[in-house]
Amino acid sequence: MLKLIKFVLLLGAALLGAGFASINPDPVPVNFYFFAVTAPLGLLVLVMLGLGAVLGVFSSLLLMARVRRDNHRLRRQARLASEEVNNLRTIPVKDR
Repeated sequence: MLKLIKFVLLLGAALLGAGFASINPDPVPVNFYFFAVTAPLGLLVLVMLGLGAVLGVFSSLLLMARVRRDNHRLRRQARLASEEVNNLRTIPVKDR
């Protein structure tokens, strides 16, 4: 059922994008700092959305790597603390 919902949403987005591209076929000049590009508006929107998605995934991967590193460090600290507690439990108590 979830796959069907995803498919319908993806199909709707594709139809919406195709409609947008067919309504706006005029070439649009875009001036970047070092060069200028003239391309259809639909293509420029598609390229910029793709670039934004790639940059979003890249920034998420950097965040995930940091979280995994912190998680590994915390698991190591917890393991060492657990070993220390177990070692302290095995030491005999000296009575006076």
